[in-house]
Amino acid sequence: MHTILGAGGPTANALTKELLNHNPNETIRLVSRRPLKVTGTNVTWQKADLLNYAEVLAAVKGSAVVYMCAGLIYDKTIWQQQWPVIMQNLINASKETQTRLIFFDNVYMYGLVKGPMLETTPYNPISVKGELRARIATQLMEEVKAGNIQATIARAADFYGTDSMNSFLDMMVLDKYAKKTSAQWIGDPKVLHNFTYIPDTGKAMYLLGQTPDSDNQIWHLPTAAPITGKEFITLAAEIYGVKPAHTTINKFMLQLVGLFKKVVAGTVEMYYQYDHDYNFNSSKFENTFKIKPTSYKEGIKHMSETLYRAK
Repeated sequence: MHTILGAGGPTANALTKELLNHNPNETIRLVSRRPLKVTGTNVTWQKADLLNYAEVLAAVKGSAVVYMCAGLIYDKTIWQQQWPVIMQNLINASKETQTRLIFFDNVYMYGLVKGPMLETTPYNPISVKGELRARIATQLMEEVKAGNIQATIARAADFYGTDSMNSFLDMMVLDKYAKKTSAQWIGDPKVLHNFTYIPDTGKAMYLLGQTPDSDNQIWHLPTAAPITGKEFITLAAEIYGVKPAHTTINKFMLQLVGLFKKVVAGTVEMYYQYDHDYNFNSSKFENTFKIKPTSYKEGIKHMSETLYRAK
């Protein structure tokens, strides 16, 4: 049985699709706080609050692999209060059940990196959320080093290609061009940045789940090479058949909007990612699994034909 914690989110949905496509006869348990529509004879849903250890334990019992794909409200105070509790619950449940754990993570713990971000890049967070991510990642891998659990950290860059506009690229670029309106870009469109295509995260998480030899390591999931914001905007506009019209949002503007919207306020401390080069490297995964990330052209074209269709 494969259990997905945080079912219903973009990565969880992409992973569920991969499991259904490749393992139609294996049981998939979707776990979330809110009910989900379940499709497939071998797919079940189970309610669990990840802050409640008894519910976490009940959710993972009987699983061969547990994929942790849940996210929290984008608020540093909530992260400080809840992530350490959730991580300890995951560790304790993994110990008790001896279940393989694959933890889906981001890159905040690296801080501002000059050059490529690698699996071996030291943690040097420069934000509260980054400090918290470094803490829980270290907490997990210390248990791995002690031989107490089998766990993997799977990291992705900022992503696009969601079915719920949980990405600023989907919401502020692709959806805008689909509606023939001007796009918006956070930060400096002249600096480099790369983005992970959500369907690629599903495929990569599936491969890690199928490969026990990949356990007890950190993996950067397949992600196309960095391009400038201007290049992404120009490519998207070409595919959607519109002019590459866009406005930019600077840190001061984020701070102003953040006075009224807490979610936006949470992005201010991460602004360094959008006014400096951001180079996420996934060559370890690509070389090991012989897989290439979806190109931006392919990804945007697919989105223009499916979710964010040109009007």
